[in-house]
Amino acid sequence: MRIALMIEGQEDVTWEDWVALAETCEASGIEALFRSDHYVSVSGHRERGALDAWGTINALAARTTTLRLGTLVSPASFRHPSVLAKLATTADHVSGGRIELGLGTGWHEVEHAAYGFPFTPLKDRMDVMEEQLAVIHDGHWGSDDHYNFTGEHYTIADLDAQPKPVQTPHPPLILGGAAGPRAARLAAQYADEYNTVMPTPEEIVERKARIDAACAAAGREPIPFSTMGPIPDGGYDALLAQLKDYNQLGVARAFIQHLDHRDLALVERIGRELVPALA
Repeated sequence: MRIALMIEGQEDVTWEDWVALAETCEASGIEALFRSDHYVSVSGHRERGALDAWGTINALAARTTTLRLGTLVSPASFRHPSVLAKLATTADHVSGGRIELGLGTGWHEVEHAAYGFPFTPLKDRMDVMEEQLAVIHDGHWGSDDHYNFTGEHYTIADLDAQPKPVQTPHPPLILGGAAGPRAARLAAQYADEYNTVMPTPEEIVERKARIDAACAAAGREPIPFSTMGPIPDGGYDALLAQLKDYNQLGVARAFIQHLDHRDLALVERIGRELVPALA
């Protein structure tokens, strides 16, 4: 099982915190540092600051040498798909090919209102995300020719996006959720990994089965299935036991949501003890 550290960047994580986290991950053997993409605290602490996710990732890409970096997940409601594709591609070049893009619909209505982003019904947000997936995956990253797209939300005319990402065929694209019918179909069509948040063992089995079935229907091999969740109340030992169980259920990667982001000793222990224990 692969292990990534997941940080809630909207909860007052400073630039100094990000540098310390990235340095500790690299020094202790954690292969990936991911962050949420929010502009407002999701725990109700409106006084907490949030640095932009892709600005942070591009800066960390220049400060690190081995660490993979990405979002879990970037709301489609925040950025035009061409802007998001260009940000991720730039980070991929800065890092030498260490970037992953998680994409979602956006769900935190408060931050949408505060920053002036439209917050539409879920079906409409899914429609927007589906068009963004097409523009990013097929247009910016997948097309070697001039790309055109006409949708309800975006129109792309004669796009020849250069440069392409460093990673081939493109940076890994992560989708996530509860593996409903539409989400499973989009994952099978576009994604390189499917992530689900704080699942029970039963939900892991059910959701992974739906993603596997959608991939089979699309003529693909199953894509990796991953989880994201906090450290259990029992601490490190409970986390290790939980992830061993998840591994037996077919979970390929665990994103450990580290809520006490200034506790670097725990980050170091995850890298030096947990990573090899689950390898």
